[in-house]
Parts: sequence; C-alpha cells; structure tokens
Amino acid sequence: MRLTLTVVLLSIVATASFAQKKLFNGKDLKGWTVAGTEKWYVEKGELICESGPDKQYGYLVSDKTFKNFELTVEFKQESNGNSGVFFHCSIEGTKIAGWQAEVAPLNHSTGGIYESYGRGWLIKPETEKEQLLKEGDWNTMKVRMEGNKVTTWLNGTQMVTLDDEKIGAATGKIALQIHDGGGVKVRWKKVEIKEL
Repeated sequence: MRLTLTVVLLSIVATASFAQKKLFNGKDLKGWTVAGTEKWYVEKGELICESGPDKQYGYLVSDKTFKNFELTVEFKQESNGNSGVFFHCSIEGTKIAGWQAEVAPLNHSTGGIYESYGRGWLIKPETEKEQLLKEGDWNTMKVRMEGNKVTTWLNGTQMVTLDDEKIGAATGKIALQIHDGGGVKVRWKKVEIKEL
C-alpha cells in the first residue's frame, strides 16, 4: 500500500512539473524585466506594448531561463504590429542575442525563425501560410523547443520546423519584442509555458 501511494505521489509531482505555467499573471509585470524605453503595461488583463517617444527596440524579458519547452501566446496587432517572441536569448541594454519567432504584419513571415545579431533569417513560412494571420484579431502562436528542433504554429497550423545545433546548444530567457520605428502596438494574453 505504501509503495502504491509513493508511486502515485511521484506521478503527481512529475505531472505538475510538466504542467502549463503562466508567465503573465494578467495583473502586472511580475516575473518580467523591461529593457529599453518603450511602453509595457497591463490593461484589463492584457499585456500591451507600444512605441514610446524614443521609437526604439524594446523588450519584456522573463526573469527565468528555459531550455526545452512549449510556449503558447495569444497576440493581437494594432497599428504596425511588428513584434516577436524571443527564446534562448540574453540581453544587454536593448542588444538581444538569441532567436525570434516572428510576429509581424501580414506577408512578413509571422512564425518564421530569425537569429538576432547572428545569421539573420534561418527559415520563413511558405507564402500560402501567411494568410493564417488574422489581422486586427487575436492569434495564437505556439513555439516548441526540444533538443535541436524548434517548431512554430500559428492558429493551429504548423508554420516552420528547424533542426539547428546552435539553437539546441543554447539556453536562455523568453522575451517579447516591440520593433523600432514607432507606431507599433501589440496586445498579448495567455502567455504560458510548459517545460519539457
């Protein structure tokens, strides 16, 4: 009986450790650090980023680091919605090193993988998949990072998959980006992660 109870308890602990965890609590920026002078704030349970007077790059960076994970975010672009979801990243000031799952206006490679301050575009989605982006409405992006393989989905459809040793060898933080140039506004909600 004790052995059975122990097995059940261990199973519960193991399941809990792989459960989906909220990175954004819907109330404030707890668990995150703002990098740059652009605006990040919470309004009616939504996380909002928008250009500030400097019109530069800005980031909201997780306090924790992650290796293998499945990240799910919902986003809605307003104005010029050029943004991104970084992973395995590190940052100094507003200079970020790592990889980005692109979040951009229609026909600008949302779901593609870009390496900042490195090799640039590594893979873009097929042209016909661009139409999956719902402009002015909520979209769901999923990024799965396991071993050397990263896969992205947009609104339930796989956008790209990439096998890359450099990405697999890295570890780092999650970061949401606001692009430079001004006039950018993006809303986020349900930022959740499951460690693998």
